[in-house]
Amino acid sequence: MFFSLFTPGKTLKDIELPIAGLLFDNDGVLVDSHSAAVDAWNKWSARYVPDFDWSDRSNAGIRAEDMVRRHVSEDYYDEAVAYIHQLEQDSAHMTRALPGAVELLTSLMPGMWTVCTSANPRLGAARLQAAGLPLPAELVSSEDVERGKPHPDPYLRGAINLGLTPGECIVFEDAAAGIQAGLSAGAFCVIGVTKVALDTDVEIVVKSLAGLSYRDGVLHIPALSRLR
Repeated sequence: MFFSLFTPGKTLKDIELPIAGLLFDNDGVLVDSHSAAVDAWNKWSARYVPDFDWSDRSNAGIRAEDMVRRHVSEDYYDEAVAYIHQLEQDSAHMTRALPGAVELLTSLMPGMWTVCTSANPRLGAARLQAAGLPLPAELVSSEDVERGKPHPDPYLRGAINLGLTPGECIVFEDAAAGIQAGLSAGAFCVIGVTKVALDTDVEIVVKSLAGLSYRDGVLHIPALSRLR
């Protein structure tokens, strides 16, 4: 069941959440890959869908495979997927860590956190490495699940990979599709990251991961880190 402690009109306070596992989206939460993605998708759309607007927020958090299937006929699907995968891989070096990501991830013990990304495994790993972030052995990528976000499969798999239930995990997400995936998976709490998440119904939103810490089984969220 989703954890709730937001009361409209109340002053934001520090939050402490006892929790066993942490599940992170990658793009927009841990890393800034926006410029890289824009570069790749603009080149892709010029070939296949000239009027495609990747910057539409409804596209955020969706697997490339699912995005391509929305816009390209079956005859061109395999070719179009291979092309966007290559373009994104070529631009992965442009990825940078978002505030607080390096500090938080490097403070965590292996086996109690992982990344659940809509990217394919090569791209997910390349973006983490380009940003100077650790690569968890339990990484969940687009190829590890039958259905991508907004379906719950990525976060269900992430919890399983940690040997936990979703109810023992906190999900960190920015995109509406990812937030829906975390909620549908039954995460203990879904924390929105960056002001983008203010456009969703998630009850706790932080500016970034800066200031967040995990000690002795408790996630600490300072009031100064919160947007909601």
